[in-house]
Amino acid sequence: MTDHDRAAARREITAALLAAFDRRHDVLDAIVEADDRDQAVAAISGLLETSRLGGEAVMGMAFDQLTKDARRNNAAELEDLDARLTFTLAERPASAGDGLTLRAFSDESDRELFAARLADVGSAGDGSGGAAGDLDAEIASARDRSDSEQAAWFVAREGEDSVGLVFGELKNGEIDLRVWIHPDHRKKGYGTAALRKSRSEMAAVFPGVPIVVRTPGALPS
Repeated sequence: MTDHDRAAARREITAALLAAFDRRHDVLDAIVEADDRDQAVAAISGLLETSRLGGEAVMGMAFDQLTKDARRNNAAELEDLDARLTFTLAERPASAGDGLTLRAFSDESDRELFAARLADVGSAGDGSGGAAGDLDAEIASARDRSDSEQAAWFVAREGEDSVGLVFGELKNGEIDLRVWIHPDHRKKGYGTAALRKSRSEMAAVFPGVPIVVRTPGALPS
């Protein structure tokens, strides 16, 4: 996640907390009427016109965040974030992650997507930093690592579009996590969203294993 994405996410949370304070009675009614936590978060997000990230933040508010002093601090932080940011989540809506999903990589249907990644990055898919090999060999190697529980690859999807890939490789007791977004879908916040979504997926595949995030660059143009 870039510094701008972190700031944008923090701005979304801060703005949601301020809005929740102003509409605290409506927020409480929405929570009380919800059947479960997910429904409550969705109701809050709709009520405050914020992302799910903002809704989750409001749902997790502690009582000490409801004081006037806390509100003043949030307002000051929001003013500072507005001054620092050159964009907001409204301009990079994908970074909230509301519409992004991850599914397991398919040797057949995702072949072209991985080929685009090889051409863009120019290194092997295993994260070793070595030169990219033959496409079929790369995919076969990934399948073998996955079968032996040494790797987990996912495709980032927005609706019907495959926007990128998430790679998890088990190395030296850690998960080497890398996110690649297709050039056609960059600068929209998908990298941030994929990173958020991937943590729970990797935790399910490799329970209890720490995650190290890598951000490999593309070939120079």
